[in-house]
Amino acid sequence: MNILTFDTSLDKTYVTLSCSGELLECDVIENHNEKYHSAFLIPAIVSILKKHNMTMKNIDAIGTNIGPGSFTGIRACVTVARVMAQQLCIPLVGISSLEILSKINKSEKNTVLVLDARKNQFYTAVYSNSGDCLKQPALTSAEDVLTLDFTDAAVISDSASALYLKEHGINSKVYSELNENLGVFLNNIVEDRLQKANDGDYLWGKLKPLYLQAPPVTISAKSKVR
Repeated sequence: MNILTFDTSLDKTYVTLSCSGELLECDVIENHNEKYHSAFLIPAIVSILKKHNMTMKNIDAIGTNIGPGSFTGIRACVTVARVMAQQLCIPLVGISSLEILSKINKSEKNTVLVLDARKNQFYTAVYSNSGDCLKQPALTSAEDVLTLDFTDAAVISDSASALYLKEHGINSKVYSELNENLGVFLNNIVEDRLQKANDGDYLWGKLKPLYLQAPPVTISAKSKVR
């Protein structure tokens, strides 16, 4: 089975191609000049497929990050994934960015995820060392973040959340500073889900972006004029 996965929701774009459990390629793309990294998603996919003498017709399943994260990034990867899976009639697996980041923790401890959602709120989730979700991804107030059980847990955060946690005596690992290849984690999770899937589990129409808060809406000055 050839599996294509991609993620534009976090700090970089990750694109992977695997075949029968073997990772063939994993590209990592950062922001370039004034262009956001998600703008390079389609060229990266085309390049990887061409390198391995494939086209999209050779792809048997797709996996993508559904958020939370950058609203622009979530829209980009979810839209591309849905269109491709619909046209090819192949399974489409959506994975939360928090679950992907939980794989950074290689210890026996539970993983507590805390990401900045702005406006004094945070995205949180808790996973066991076996990968079970102990606390579903949620939008959490700053006060409620401190009620999470950090006892003997590995804490993964972004830089903004790390500062807030440190102010309250909680140390965390900042994922963007670790240079982990998150695309590999996404690919591995998708492969595992597909191995355990039943027919109809991952239809493209079931995939929804994980917006834990409403996307920002900007009203132009012209629209205000009546």
